Amino acid sequence: MNKLELISALKNEAGISKNEAARVVQIFFDSMAEAMARGERVEIRGLCSFFVKNYKSYVGRNPKTGEKVTIKPKRLPFFKAGKELKERVDY
Repeated sequence: MNKLELISALKNEAGISKNEAARVVQIFFDSMAEAMARGERVEIRGLCSFFVKNYKSYVGRNPKTGEKVTIKPKRLPFFKAGKELKERVDY
């Protein structure tokens, strides 16, 4: 399912216009992204959680040249499926 399919499903289930459904979905995604940018965890009970992992700087290698390269510290988003979602998928 992609974003447009989600908007369509919300429109049909809630009986609202496509523009209103698109706005609701956009607000939902924006709120999640803003919370994660602040380093907060986003949890949707029974479905999943999103969180940010912090990585320290380390020395890596350029695979093309073999040259040592310093990798800057970074923060990356992660997804973890909830117990109920795992059970629904593995029926």
